[in-house]
Amino acid sequence: MINTLNKEEYTRLLAETLPRVIDSKTEHERLINEVDKLMNLGEDLTAEQAEVLELLVTLIEQFEDKHYHLQTANPSEILQELMLARGLEGEDFVDILGSKGITLEVINGKTSISKNQAKSLGSFFRVSPALFL
Repeated sequence: MINTLNKEEYTRLLAETLPRVIDSKTEHERLINEVDKLMNLGEDLTAEQAEVLELLVTLIEQFEDKHYHLQTANPSEILQELMLARGLEGEDFVDILGSKGITLEVINGKTSISKNQAKSLGSFFRVSPALFL
């Protein structure tokens, strides 16, 4: 893909984001902020921006793999954690999950999250739907 990139634009983006191997929490946060800026562009992302985004995500993943040892969580635990982080309640998900009863069952891990619900949750939280499957 690098051959199809506008090299001037790609170079400008690299100079603007200054990606490098992450060696501190401050640098980690900075690059996460850069990823957020690019992710907010959604479908308007250019090929050059997509390439920089992929580079930044790779650098972040390398740092997190080395410094953060996450425990495996099931989909309802992931949903609960994302809800807690954003100060959301079950009622915020009734439209996404279908009904109040289903929402409570999903949040409490009594009902599995369907593929369609996972897609909706992924879009809502701006994460991969695979987290919820």
